[in-house]
Amino acid sequence: MSELTQLGSTPGYLAKPAGDGPFPAMIVIQEWWGLDSQTKSIADRFAQEGYLAFAPDLYHGELAQLGDGDTAMKLVQKYGPHANLDLQSLFDALQSHPDCNGKIGSVGFCFGGRMSLALGTSRPVNAICTFYGGGMQTIFDQLRANLKAPILGFFGDVDVSIPAGTVEEFEKLLNDIGVEHEVIMYPNSGHAFFRDSDPNVYIPEASEDAWMRTKKFFAKHLN
Repeated sequence: MSELTQLGSTPGYLAKPAGDGPFPAMIVIQEWWGLDSQTKSIADRFAQEGYLAFAPDLYHGELAQLGDGDTAMKLVQKYGPHANLDLQSLFDALQSHPDCNGKIGSVGFCFGGRMSLALGTSRPVNAICTFYGGGMQTIFDQLRANLKAPILGFFGDVDVSIPAGTVEEFEKLLNDIGVEHEVIMYPNSGHAFFRDSDPNVYIPEASEDAWMRTKKFFAKHLN
């Protein structure tokens, strides 16, 4: 079952597994385009794996068309400063949701990859996955000071949107603070390699491997 709804102060897309709960919950955070069909399909995939999946609409109804980077940038600038507050409200609402068993993971893509990490600095997320987190270097100090959850990170080796050396610095940070983590760099893969709705960026081999690892990671920490 899936529906557009609101949890806490955050609107979004809720995908519920078949059967009776409670279930572990998954927060599925959008790319910088907004809450589009791609993000909803990922929430559906998590629901099929037994998670109460919620994809928040951090742009509150606004959406950039795929490829319209100017509009996406304006939306990030407009809503980005408030996104973590929306995610905190969502996390709190999920914790008290009757269909949630109290365990909550987060996964995000691009802009959402950074926000997935940021949420872990302010709420006790049980496990965090980041796909090519855009701008994550801007929150490294927050991560160093407050991050405690296990981390799984995916990146492409030809992703020109992430500055050179950032992934290595991220892995060193995780080593320094001592959290459980795995950081995967896929060869011949660029930004948004997981986006199967866009043949210009989708890399099937990397995407399939990342999904397998993601399922195992969350099964270990949320079940």
